[in-house]
Amino acid sequence: MFCPSCGLNDENSNQFCRACGTNLAPVRNAVERGDALTQSAANARDEIGRAFAARIRQAQTAAELKMVAEDVLPKVEEFLESPEEKKLRRIRTGTILGGIGAGAAIPFGIIAAILGKEEFFFLGAAGVVCFFIGLSFIINAIFASVPKKLVADRSEDAERQAAIDRSTSDLQLPESRQEFVSVIEETTRNLQK
Repeated sequence: MFCPSCGLNDENSNQFCRACGTNLAPVRNAVERGDALTQSAANARDEIGRAFAARIRQAQTAAELKMVAEDVLPKVEEFLESPEEKKLRRIRTGTILGGIGAGAAIPFGIIAAILGKEEFFFLGAAGVVCFFIGLSFIINAIFASVPKKLVADRSEDAERQAAIDRSTSDLQLPESRQEFVSVIEETTRNLQK
């Protein structure tokens, strides 16, 4: 198992990371049994795949298959997209709406000012509203989207521990002590004497 903080590969079942001291018990528990969110996401993906396959099987003509591909597939892709993809999609939508709004507001506002006709003023005002809706999409994407979780880089601790492990892996007990005796075993022998 790898330490989530420093990345040290711990082949033993230690409770704490030997490099950085992170408690590994919660990580080990999560890896062994998984969490409800991961399990429900996996189940949802399986169900979506089955439902999509069933819709494709039900399609009898090319037009029905085209409808499935155009109506259902985009909704599935939207459901499965990552938070970063959602953020980019919202920024793209806001940019398009803001551009359309500005593109409508400026010329219709100028025409309304020059000619003094209310219908052009109304179209210019609608363009301004569209611009601000696009701007709100962009602001929402930047400030209200789910941020990526940042994890502190503690890879130096893992590299130092790995170097220590490599340097101590060649150590052997002296010839006179080939049999390893634990402290508890040695204490038990002394108590018997």
